[in-house]
Amino acid sequence: MALAIEARDLRRTYRTRTGWLNPRRVEIDAVRGVDLDVRRGELFGLLGPNGAGKTTTIKMLNTLLIPSSGSARVCGFDVVSQTREVRRRIGYVFGGDRGLYDRLSALDNLRYFAELYGVPAARQKRRIGELLELVGLTGRERERVEGYSRGMRQRLHIARGLLHEPEVLFLDEPSIGVDPVAARELRNTVAGLAATGTTVLLTTHYMAEAEELCDRIAVIAGGEIQALGTADELKHHAEGRRVLEVQAFGVSDSQLAGIDVLPGVRESSVDIVGTAQVLTVQSDATVDVQADVLRLLDGVRLGRVTARQPTLEDAYVAIVGRSPVEVAA
Repeated sequence: MALAIEARDLRRTYRTRTGWLNPRRVEIDAVRGVDLDVRRGELFGLLGPNGAGKTTTIKMLNTLLIPSSGSARVCGFDVVSQTREVRRRIGYVFGGDRGLYDRLSALDNLRYFAELYGVPAARQKRRIGELLELVGLTGRERERVEGYSRGMRQRLHIARGLLHEPEVLFLDEPSIGVDPVAARELRNTVAGLAATGTTVLLTTHYMAEAEELCDRIAVIAGGEIQALGTADELKHHAEGRRVLEVQAFGVSDSQLAGIDVLPGVRESSVDIVGTAQVLTVQSDATVDVQADVLRLLDGVRLGRVTARQPTLEDAYVAIVGRSPVEVAA
């Protein structure tokens, strides 16, 4: 099968200084030998915690960073020696508010970037109309971008990245900071790209987004790919576990540390959902830790307590929580 992206032993090392009185040079390995194949027309997800190497990998693939070693090709062209050919065939959309002109309308923004990307004048009007329709901004295109919501801005970012009809589109956390309704609209937009035959490489922190959209998903941690497969295949990494969720109000670090060392507990984490904490505890399937967890939470105001089967998010936690040796095994 034809590949849109292929990377072999891709590495990136940063050299920096540390210390003030006695500064010394240190090397930081941001990416430590990534091997990756993305098929043409595939919607491929790259997941990982902050500092895992996601954005560095993306920037090497789209020619914004030069790899320290290894090789990568996009649409058959080398990202170092054939930069111009790669850039003609890719689009890049990043999360956040940068990259648009607030005092211009969406239409004027797209006209400006169409000129910048070398879209032929005879093609611009039709192409801009197609993209406004694709991202759901038809009828709002003459409004200034400064009045747009975060979700509308992100959809305009996607339209901008598609102006020159790239074969490969890099989406780097496009839904970050976007409200749930806008995030759903963004997902619909991204899903629509697959129908056009565009290859999409998506980085995200949202497991539901990755599971809904991506044909395959790679999990990166510590600068290395720790697992790769479909969402269902990745869930096998959480097999043999049970998951306990406890809605709580005021779990302390010492209580969380106590839960971590309970017999049978694999991982635990706390997320803030609204005004409450949601404590998630993964344990061996043969060990029921509910009574011990609730005992350690004595004095904490509790809400719903739920035992459930592992999800993709649980598998992700299991994958990034292991050492590279354990994952490789």
